[in-house]
Amino acid sequence: MANPMRTVVNGVQTRDRAWRSQSSSAQWFCVVWAVREVSADGGCVLGRRLAKAAGAVAAGLLVAASFPPLGWWLSAIVGLALLAWVLADPLTGVAGGFGYGLLFGLAFYLPLLPWVGALVGPLPWVALAVVCALFPAIFAVPAVLLRGRIGWPLWWAAWWAAIEWLKSVFPFGGFPWGVVGFSQADGPLAVLARVGGVALVSFTTALVGFCVAGLALLVRRSASTDLRVTVAVCVVCLALVTVGSAAMAPLVWASTGHGGPSVTVAVVQGNVPRLGLDFNAQRRAVLDNHVRQTLRLADDIRSGRAAQPQFVIWPENSSDIDPLLNEDAGRQITRAAGAVGAPILVGAVLARPEWSPSTPVSANSVIVWDPVSGPGQRHDKKIVQPFGEYLPWRSFFRHVSDFADRAGYFTAGAGSGVVQAGGVSVGVTTCWEVIFDRAAREAVLNGAQMLAVPSNNATFNEQMSRQQLAFAKIRAIEHGRSVVVAGTTGISAVITPQGEVVAGTGFFEPAHLVYRIPLQANVTAATRWAAQVQWALIAIAAATLTATLIGRILTPPGTAGDIAGPARRVNGWVWPPTRRA
Repeated sequence: MANPMRTVVNGVQTRDRAWRSQSSSAQWFCVVWAVREVSADGGCVLGRRLAKAAGAVAAGLLVAASFPPLGWWLSAIVGLALLAWVLADPLTGVAGGFGYGLLFGLAFYLPLLPWVGALVGPLPWVALAVVCALFPAIFAVPAVLLRGRIGWPLWWAAWWAAIEWLKSVFPFGGFPWGVVGFSQADGPLAVLARVGGVALVSFTTALVGFCVAGLALLVRRSASTDLRVTVAVCVVCLALVTVGSAAMAPLVWASTGHGGPSVTVAVVQGNVPRLGLDFNAQRRAVLDNHVRQTLRLADDIRSGRAAQPQFVIWPENSSDIDPLLNEDAGRQITRAAGAVGAPILVGAVLARPEWSPSTPVSANSVIVWDPVSGPGQRHDKKIVQPFGEYLPWRSFFRHVSDFADRAGYFTAGAGSGVVQAGGVSVGVTTCWEVIFDRAAREAVLNGAQMLAVPSNNATFNEQMSRQQLAFAKIRAIEHGRSVVVAGTTGISAVITPQGEVVAGTGFFEPAHLVYRIPLQANVTAATRWAAQVQWALIAIAAATLTATLIGRILTPPGTAGDIAGPARRVNGWVWPPTRRA
């Protein structure tokens, strides 16, 4: 019987007996990919494929290194330049580009997200990384199609921003973790967030990387008119980025708020008995820890070691016991607020009216708890976390993992995202919400003078907390607001409107912070226009690909050019199909 995996490719015969008994779709994709990657002269380019595969993996690792805990912001640019080198090879077809993009994505997201599996095992971590890796793979498809167009680095960068937007909204509401703009929190491009938000920072980071790769590739080719134009586009783009960042930096750093209104705010990090998913089993201990740490803060205030705060911020889930239903929990919070003489923003789990023992539907809330009048205004978390705070397709996923039933029954809230505490309009983006553009933007547009990020990272680890802190720094720059992060286990911090951490705690320790921060009332360009910037980038990406596909239809076979060399026919396809020779 003939071996179904026996293949003849342009006279080169390959066989893999190890696959004889397997027929997964992933293996068939690898076969198709290998077929696509055969050169026009019939010689197998295995060495070239391996070099590109290694380049894709290295590129992903470099981009991952730009995020905390390493935080090497420059490595994101280098990594994207290396990815461009891989995809710019004229022998890389659409299937090959998808494969290299997938390798890049796996090398990026697996080291970025190990905290997902730190306490629940490798399956959720790997599954999430694979889903995230599909988006760079999708990006590679239009990248291959667009690589022959004049000014291709510009169009690639627009597509990078467009794919990041897609990942931020789909599936299950999206997962913006890993948006490249967040990796630049400590880099010179971060100031661009003040103008166009995270999307502009991502676009610019990708543009710089792709332009560097474009110049390196193009200077090796004959100086045709089209190539000279593309070189000029790259040079102009790099110059604009350099000048724009340099011009924005002093404007951002000048907006210190000195002489304007300010407020003294305290942060309490009570810590938890132990890290892990079962920290909720110690709900009373967590509440007691935060009450105890607040009483220590009160002692510091009375002794003069700490200033009197106008309000105190507790973390998300600092009271997993509903203080509106449990009188003892409410009394303990009132006791703590009375001791410090200021209202406390309490992260609490509140039962919804439809709550039942079998389906404990709840709200993840932040309540302003006054020492005299008790509970007042509250923010119910509007963007709840899938597979953590709620489980989509519960009847299906509960059969996939034993951890599925640990997901909560939280439902999304509504409201302005702003609460009044101590006479200050406080915008609240609870934990997960900080990575979504709309959460902080809506709060600031609704009058927030500062932003609070109450967070619970007890189910994860320090790497996750440091990444979240970087995201909060970008939000501070973007909206020109002081940001105060309060974590059950850390890292809690005070961040200036320039994205500088001026006070912070360690991880997995009880602590408190007291700091005077500036309040802001003005609205930045990013707050007002960042959403439009994002849509403009999506429109540019769609328009360039549409024009390219139309051009491919109208271009006679065999007449296309390429940034990396002459047109070639690969497995019946002419690459690139994007412009006439």
